[in-house]
Amino acid sequence: MYKEFYIGYKNDEHSRSLDLSSFTSLEQLTKTLAEVYAFADTRSLCLVNQKGSHLSSLQDVLETEDKVELRAACDESIREPPGPRLVPFVGNRYELYPDVLGNYDRLFSLYGPMIKTVNMGTTIYHTNDPEIARHLLREDKLFTKTTSDASHPLHYMADQDCLFTCDSASPAFAPSHKFVPPTMSPRAIAHFMPLIQDAAQSIFPAFDQLADADLAVNVYQYMFKLAAQIIWRVVLNQDLKHFESPKTPPSVPIRLFGQYLSLMKKSSMQPQWFKYLPFGDHTKLKSVRQQVLDTTEEAMNVSVKKDGPPLSLSDPKAMQNATCVADFLYRARDNDGKGLPYDLVLGNVVVSCGAGFTTSSSLLSWALYALVRYPGNQERLFEEIVSHRVETDKRWTYEEIHGMKFLDCFVKEVLRLHSPSFQTARNAKQDAVLPGGYLIPKGSIVIACFPSLHKNPAHWENPLRFDPDRWLQQGLAAQMARQGSYTPFAAGGRGCVGFNLALTQVKIVLAELVYRYEFDDSSPEAVMYDPEFLVVRPLNFYAGITKRAH
Repeated sequence: MYKEFYIGYKNDEHSRSLDLSSFTSLEQLTKTLAEVYAFADTRSLCLVNQKGSHLSSLQDVLETEDKVELRAACDESIREPPGPRLVPFVGNRYELYPDVLGNYDRLFSLYGPMIKTVNMGTTIYHTNDPEIARHLLREDKLFTKTTSDASHPLHYMADQDCLFTCDSASPAFAPSHKFVPPTMSPRAIAHFMPLIQDAAQSIFPAFDQLADADLAVNVYQYMFKLAAQIIWRVVLNQDLKHFESPKTPPSVPIRLFGQYLSLMKKSSMQPQWFKYLPFGDHTKLKSVRQQVLDTTEEAMNVSVKKDGPPLSLSDPKAMQNATCVADFLYRARDNDGKGLPYDLVLGNVVVSCGAGFTTSSSLLSWALYALVRYPGNQERLFEEIVSHRVETDKRWTYEEIHGMKFLDCFVKEVLRLHSPSFQTARNAKQDAVLPGGYLIPKGSIVIACFPSLHKNPAHWENPLRFDPDRWLQQGLAAQMARQGSYTPFAAGGRGCVGFNLALTQVKIVLAELVYRYEFDDSSPEAVMYDPEFLVVRPLNFYAGITKRAH
């Protein structure tokens, strides 16, 4: 016996015929239908007749004369996510810019937890719902990461030779995912602690001069150089000498990276046909990209021990014999004696440097912003650091830096309320029905908006309040991460592998700077963020610096 099933408001769309003769229960039928129509949450599927009445048994389905509609939780027909009205040519651009973060929150409050936007011809779906986000971030039959898709936000940095920017289906993904994560493990970061601390302390001479001159600084500009100093030491074990004076400009490699990232973001916001022009940002992007590769390869050739013995990937102590991340990736071998191909070593070193300092510079800037903007936190942090620092020239261990409770809570809250990463995009591998009954067409780009997730009032108490003490609640971090409400480093198989390094360096920098200096807010006007950069960074946050007398 055949029965017609459909999803959507119109029963002639997405209609399928299914032979029911082999089914013995409603549960068996709904499970099959959930597979056929790609329900992310198979438990939410329910069946209704043409009058909207719930069909609660297999017999009810068999006795229904008309087509049977599939719904999610029986409350509303499955539909495409809503969104603001389109304007010719630009779509919803002026609904999004210049305040992208604020406008996402506004649109979610107007249209619900899933919205559709069209920006200059590019359609993207967004969500602030943690349940939906959990399904997006899985690498499964429904969603994946395909940066080679022209609509993907990372398309213009879609290098298929490195872990972060390649497609999940790329031949580079599996070997990179085998070799790169061990370089960012807690054991590896513990080995690099002296490099991180030395790099963090390198800013002291410049900050001392600025403090003596009673000058305020544009925080992001200095954190940009400091984050680059740290990541370059960890990945390539070289000193960029960014703080020989307060006015020392970023080194040539970092200026190239900055130019490359800026051009990528500009290119990603332009219409697709711009890439065919023989001039402009796309042409510059190709040239600067090659310069970035050449400069990084030059540095890598100096750093790696090409004649050094192989380092076993299965040996937990192998990292201790590597001088830096690049050296380990170059010499590491798996159980079959195979290493990471040279082009993948270079690609992953480039992206580790670029992605590492870009996100960390913003995180460090927002951490200092939180120190001066939210009263009492700087004093509490200073007291905790002093209580753990019995001597001035203390060398922090991995366990000690992560064992400071208030520092940990403070960093967690910075990442919640001021996360540098505002989106992570996934591609729909097939038509999919997400929780809430949202139909996402095959090939669509869907984004989990991290800042909106982290401020969703349905899941957070006083979401706009900066409150580190909320993290003192036992198990809150694990609970929020599990349900998808707290995802500063994304999740799943494509989650950020560098989160240990990011957390460690921001804690070490805070421990070093707050112990030595007191900061105050010297911003002449309201602090604005850059809506057209790859990450959320403050443009005009200024801080005064005072050396602590005791």
